[in-house]
Amino acid sequence: MKRDSHGWLLSADTVRIERLLPGPIERVWTYLTEPEKRRLWLAGGPTETKVGGKVALEFRHAELSEEAGAPPPRHEDMARAHVNEGRVTACEPPHLFAYTWAENHGDPSEVRFELTEREDGVLLTVTHVRLDGRDTRRSVAGGWHTHLDLLVDRLEGRPSPNFWATYERVHAEYNTRPGFD
Repeated sequence: MKRDSHGWLLSADTVRIERLLPGPIERVWTYLTEPEKRRLWLAGGPTETKVGGKVALEFRHAELSEEAGAPPPRHEDMARAHVNEGRVTACEPPHLFAYTWAENHGDPSEVRFELTEREDGVLLTVTHVRLDGRDTRRSVAGGWHTHLDLLVDRLEGRPSPNFWATYERVHAEYNTRPGFD
């Protein structure tokens, strides 16, 4: 499967990234909603798959790839576990899952995962809204892009490169994209 990601700045506070994934759709859904599978590419932690349910994403970036690596200085606070808490705002298995992001950090935004079956796989559209500022948009876009690379690796049974090294490369690319610069 071609590793292709398209990221757009939809508005001053919204980033959207699309990725074609190997199916079936039910399998991809489990990687979005089941903590043990989600921790392999994004973050573990309890998740209630019902509107109003709690989500506690436990990020352990050093455990996402075989080579741990260290975070860049601006993300030193993520060297150990980092937790984002939120609540489910939409849940329509296996097509739509959305929740608030980082309510516990005082800067809540919202992320929305939409899955669409296609002949050549499953189209995942990630839309992250209410992002405050250019640096946040770049960081979020680079983060989703990198995490989605890991998701493709997991779905295809491949090892993943160092998360932080990949993130730094992708983040630098977003710094030069129109609308992100």
